[in-house]
Amino acid sequence: MMNWTKRPEGSNWGDFGADDELGRLNLIGPEQVRAGLATVTEGRTLCLSLPLDLPGGNLLNPRRHPPRLSPTELDGAQYVNFPLANLDPALRDVISDDRVILYTQYSTQWDSLAHVGAMFDVDDNGVPEKVYYNGHRADRDVLAPAKTGGSSRAERLGVETMATHGMQGRAVLVDLAKVFGTNRRVIDRDDLMHALDATGADIRPGDFMMLRTGFAERIVEMNGAPDVEALDRTGAVLDGHDLALLQWITDSGIAAICADNYAVENPDPPLGATLKLPLHHHCLFKLGLPLAELWYLADLAKALDALGRCDFLLTAPPLRLPGALGSPVTPIATI
Repeated sequence: MMNWTKRPEGSNWGDFGADDELGRLNLIGPEQVRAGLATVTEGRTLCLSLPLDLPGGNLLNPRRHPPRLSPTELDGAQYVNFPLANLDPALRDVISDDRVILYTQYSTQWDSLAHVGAMFDVDDNGVPEKVYYNGHRADRDVLAPAKTGGSSRAERLGVETMATHGMQGRAVLVDLAKVFGTNRRVIDRDDLMHALDATGADIRPGDFMMLRTGFAERIVEMNGAPDVEALDRTGAVLDGHDLALLQWITDSGIAAICADNYAVENPDPPLGATLKLPLHHHCLFKLGLPLAELWYLADLAKALDALGRCDFLLTAPPLRLPGALGSPVTPIATI
């Protein structure tokens, strides 16, 4: 039985099953993994993550803060450089053990499909309600603290579904910075098609589409002290209000979009817009197509350019953290 009576226009709700939680990730199967493996010629790996304490501070998003490490504790003792001789004079071990307060979408990250939903009349009764991909409901499937006694939790659509699926396959780098430079530019469908042609990027169904804009490189240069005004002038962002671009995303069959910028799309809606994040709405809410932000792609771009190609094997599972709405990730490219 479906979770919905009416699905949004242009969505794929129900196409992968009545209770599906993977969306377009269903398109990543053995064939796509083998296609990714087939790109490996050098046996070289590259880390695509920023240090997780970047961008630094909370100016990019006042709700998100850098990770904070501290020692684990037992009986008042802090376990960093802790000699077990304190417990038993015969022991020579020294123990260091820590914990972290970590905002799951502060730095290099995956959005889960529970990250962005919409007010939608899913029961076709004239009453819009808070709902997520494939009709999963707020307060039943995505729980706020009032429902759990103090925590948040995605009972459905959490990042662990992505983790267990594997998140590995063929990826294609679209180097927007190489084509358009690193100044801010809002990319519509025509721009994207030009970039694909200019770089020779061959996008296939089930691929991870990677977008390099130069934004993460500026973050690294700022060394933990981001200049928000400068960053607002840096890097391409997709135009989520371009219906032709959204239709291309639907038709392309891509499984996910991974970008080196913040938000992937232009976060400044035009006057009169009813959605602040229309690309998130289209991808996460309608298609079940995950988005990833703040990946570091400079070294990968240089390596692929030297090889004269754009495709590679991507391995990028999120944390298998049940109920999480997003996750840090340490993506690895193998070329």
